[in-house]
Amino acid sequence: MSYEILKFIHLISMLLLIGVGTGSAFYKYMSDKKGSVETIVHINKQIVLADWIFTTPSALIQPISGVALAYTLNISLLTPWLLISIILFSFSGILWLFALYLQIKMRDISIKALESNQPLPNSYYHYAKIWFYLGIPSFFTMFGVFVLMVFRHHF
Repeated sequence: MSYEILKFIHLISMLLLIGVGTGSAFYKYMSDKKGSVETIVHINKQIVLADWIFTTPSALIQPISGVALAYTLNISLLTPWLLISIILFSFSGILWLFALYLQIKMRDISIKALESNQPLPNSYYHYAKIWFYLGIPSFFTMFGVFVLMVFRHHF
């Protein structure tokens, strides 16, 4: 595969990771703030679906295409900027796995509340708060990876 195609795939997968994550955080925050259980259920379902359709494939493509690019450019994975990128990406991935678990849990809790015509329990808002706070370092670590990718020649 050519360098240009690998780079395109790598950049698109990074855009999807950052874009879908940021969009999910925005819509989830706004729907939780509104408080409508029906809206919350809808958004929670869409966020989980978006993670399966966009985030998961991108999270798998990103390291594969990154290693392929390093190999194509004859760059060692121990090159400082690349090693830092790998560490940040891995850390963000761990946070994302916890967030994904919470997303599924919140989706199920909200569906149960809607079906039983009950308000959301306090546990839902507790999980939502944890989910939101997991997203902050996850976003900044992924943004850091992006900066290292773009400005690698300066490090």
